[in-house]
Amino acid sequence: MSVFPKYTSSDLEGLPDVEGTRYEIIGGDLFVSKQPSWEHQFTSTELLRALQNWSHESGLGWANQAPGLIFAEDDDVAPDLIWMRSDRINDALDDAGHLRAAPDLVVEILSPGTTNERRDREFKLKLYSRQGVQEYWIVDSRLRSVQVYRRGTLALELTCTLLDDDTLRSPLLPGFSCPLEALWWTGKRRGRPGS
Repeated sequence: MSVFPKYTSSDLEGLPDVEGTRYEIIGGDLFVSKQPSWEHQFTSTELLRALQNWSHESGLGWANQAPGLIFAEDDDVAPDLIWMRSDRINDALDDAGHLRAAPDLVVEILSPGTTNERRDREFKLKLYSRQGVQEYWIVDSRLRSVQVYRRGTLALELTCTLLDDDTLRSPLLPGFSCPLEALWWTGKRRGRPGS
């Protein structure tokens, strides 16, 4: 018997609204994390830009950053990025604008700390696998790598680990490509914004 309380989405309303704090619930367990770092957000923004540019050009879907994703009252998370096919998005959104269905692609960018890594590598991997996510990318800015999980017969399975010199591609996103080296903060300006 668990001595820890199980949380639901309604409990999130009663938690303190502390700037820079993110609350997520997986299987009724509460996960609390701090506001992401500059490097984390830089990687997130660059990958979002690549996904949005491809989505606008292809017209096949939509990418968004940190949307509310509520699978059930005890599974309420905010992934770093998602992508969903255009023909699925309207039916997936509830009246409050939260996703209630599995996105086609979920991206989590690791934050420092063993608790954060375990949440993304274990708990969220199992959650997204159970819910029918087709592809899951775990981005590690520190190691400059991306682990790509794709839907197998029953679950998400690790299909490859891409490193700094590799290019990110996906069968879900025909024609999409993003060199990994473009995702990492170097402290150097890489041209004008939008170029």
